[in-house]
Amino acid sequence: MTVSSAEETREEITPESIPAQVFLNYFFSLNYHIQSSADAMALYNVVHFLNHRPTLTEEDQDAIRKHLLYCWSTEYALRSTGELGDEQYLKHALHWTFPQAYYSVMAGLQAFLRVQGISGTHPELIRRESSRLLVKGAYPEAISFYGAGHASDSRIFNLPLSHYKPGLQLASKAVEAQAQIGQFVRTTRRLRAQSVRQRIQSDPVLALRNKQGDVLKRFSYQHWQQLTWRIGYTTVFDLMGRLRISANHREIKRFVEADIDFKLFHTSLAGVVSYLNFLHEAYVAKAVGLKTYQTWVDALPPHLRNGFVQERLDRWVAPVLQGEPPALNALPISA
Repeated sequence: MTVSSAEETREEITPESIPAQVFLNYFFSLNYHIQSSADAMALYNVVHFLNHRPTLTEEDQDAIRKHLLYCWSTEYALRSTGELGDEQYLKHALHWTFPQAYYSVMAGLQAFLRVQGISGTHPELIRRESSRLLVKGAYPEAISFYGAGHASDSRIFNLPLSHYKPGLQLASKAVEAQAQIGQFVRTTRRLRAQSVRQRIQSDPVLALRNKQGDVLKRFSYQHWQQLTWRIGYTTVFDLMGRLRISANHREIKRFVEADIDFKLFHTSLAGVVSYLNFLHEAYVAKAVGLKTYQTWVDALPPHLRNGFVQERLDRWVAPVLQGEPPALNALPISA
């Protein structure tokens, strides 16, 4: 996808298509924001990346390779879906492309966390540690934005134009993209808060109660404040988590029945997945050394070895390790 693709939006949006269009806008804007950010590929300027020199055991390396294989295999499936079908096919493929995008990124994230010395696989551990590292500065500024504070009054950091009100059209300017992402972060944070509230209030030990000792049914601002620490930060990985949630609920039906640009939706998803996976691959390649990393790629099945994995290594990962700026659009989205 290129930035100019923003001009390809539908002229009219039917009311029943609005929820799906908003979701498309979110991921289009995220991909647009990444491709429009001058620092997106400059991982070699990230202090955490430059200073990180881990010592990995054979067990660590075996685990990292397994995570990457799952990451790449799932991304391959996502890319293949984009190649196979027209809009009708892609529309009905959302049932599996949503989780494919999510699980590919999560597998790459687990490889990255293992490089950082974090080996747990529990989703909450992954969420907490990835958020901590993002806020700490492990990623380029392009995706270093995050939400914090109370769910009803959250603040968004590292996204200076996020306070503007977004429209329903695809972003064609930085302010529009950041406004969309800002709304995406706030909505995701609010949903996370509601989920935490439901879990806490269902626990007879942890539930917040009124003066009479009854479990609270209505929450005031002060009550929400007591749950804020349980929410943590809201980052790009929480945004990707919305794909898994959507695929597991009835709301997927709204996407299938909507009149939106499904090809653009798929391209936007694939672009974001490719970028996030690149960042984690670069960390792994730096940790094990480019020579060892290349042997890992050489040992892959032909459909991965001769496709986007090798190409991303050549065009993105290797230049970053050598301190050279790769071209963001050098790698096509399709395999």
